[in-house]
Amino acid sequence: MAATTKRLSKSKFFASLGYTPHPGQREIHMSRAPRRIVACGVRWGKTICAAMEGLAAAMQPAERSVGWVVAPTYDLADRVFREMQLAAAQHLRHRIISMKDHDRRIVLRNMAGGTSEIRGKTADNPVSLLGEGLDWVIVDEASRLKPLIWQSHLSQRLIDKRGWALLISTPKGKGYLFDLYRRGQGRDDDYESWNYPSATSPFLDANIIEQERERLPERVFRQEFLAEFLEGAGQVFRNVRECATGAWQEPDPDERYVAGVDLAKVTDYTVLVILNRAAEVVYADRFHRLDWSIQVDRILAATDRYNKCSVLVDSTGVGEPVYESLRAAGVNARPYSFTSKSKAAIVDNLALMLERRQITLPRPDLWPEGIDEVEAFEFAVTDSGNVRTSAPPGMHDDCVMALALAAWQRRPSRGRAFTIDVARMRQAKVESDARISERFGGSPADTRNDDRRGTLHRQY
Repeated sequence: MAATTKRLSKSKFFASLGYTPHPGQREIHMSRAPRRIVACGVRWGKTICAAMEGLAAAMQPAERSVGWVVAPTYDLADRVFREMQLAAAQHLRHRIISMKDHDRRIVLRNMAGGTSEIRGKTADNPVSLLGEGLDWVIVDEASRLKPLIWQSHLSQRLIDKRGWALLISTPKGKGYLFDLYRRGQGRDDDYESWNYPSATSPFLDANIIEQERERLPERVFRQEFLAEFLEGAGQVFRNVRECATGAWQEPDPDERYVAGVDLAKVTDYTVLVILNRAAEVVYADRFHRLDWSIQVDRILAATDRYNKCSVLVDSTGVGEPVYESLRAAGVNARPYSFTSKSKAAIVDNLALMLERRQITLPRPDLWPEGIDEVEAFEFAVTDSGNVRTSAPPGMHDDCVMALALAAWQRRPSRGRAFTIDVARMRQAKVESDARISERFGGSPADTRNDDRRGTLHRQY
């Protein structure tokens, strides 16, 4: 088949799909830059813009073309891919050669009668990104993509066909995407970039966005809705390295310890973290792919060594029977069921303790996986407008949650009150014992009744 120089009219093609881009989207569609970076606020219209651009590329006259939609996870890649799939099913049915949902693949007959293939890809397995050259690639949530994926696995796929790339994302920190964005603002003709807040979309209600300003933390709002590149943005915890100055400690028979356990979910790890009274991490253990009975024995052995410490256990889902097994084995365990509210409570508490430097973590060389997880733990705003905290794609948060469960028992308000109350109780006991001995003689235990002890306990 002879190659053709004819090009598709995007405006007519979009009209046939019932898609009318708003002014910001139109700028992106009109650009001829080989590298386009779109760093805009949530709900601005990045997804539909990318999907329509990808479909237009697939319909361009060619003997054969191949394009990828890539994101850090399949769920994220599906957002753009599903939009393309839906539009093709509704408006381009006569051009569909095949559409395989299970392997995220669409093959269309383009305007020249050639074949155009669209594939949905995930970046969590870099090996799957190796292969033939590409005519185009769309990267969704590009700010969450590891720089190496773009540099070594995607950009190189475009060289032999002189393909183009469209990277869309809400800003997150000042990483590689920020560098690409700045190139698009400079004199490099191969790059063009856009940075619009959510409110510039004519389809969003500015009043609702302002309501979100009141509801969200300032940094979250600035990043997610104002589309600002913030230093350290997206990170939930600060001062991690400043607090990571401690070392492992052997059990002290006079110390009172608390622990947190996050139980493994399929491919995750079970993690045990133990703190002393000063909120210093003195012990941590991390393991997976062990029978639950072995895990229970391992947790029991560690907590027994640290004075049979109180253990707060993630009892969500599979955790409930394991919690019961821990109790039956003699572990001093208490359940903590994860809901969006209860999880936010312990995460917020850990963030506060790190902010105030009221907790001491082991040095990074002693606990590298723990420090990495705490530093990488991030927040994002969901499509429904809620703030969600989690580990980045491809990472775990087991150390974070175990640490947060342990720290919940050393939370600042409770910790200060506990220290004061114990001192007052001890002083009251000394004074009471002295008065009883002076008045009645003998042992105070012989004369103090249970009601008095109960009153003292409730008071202090």
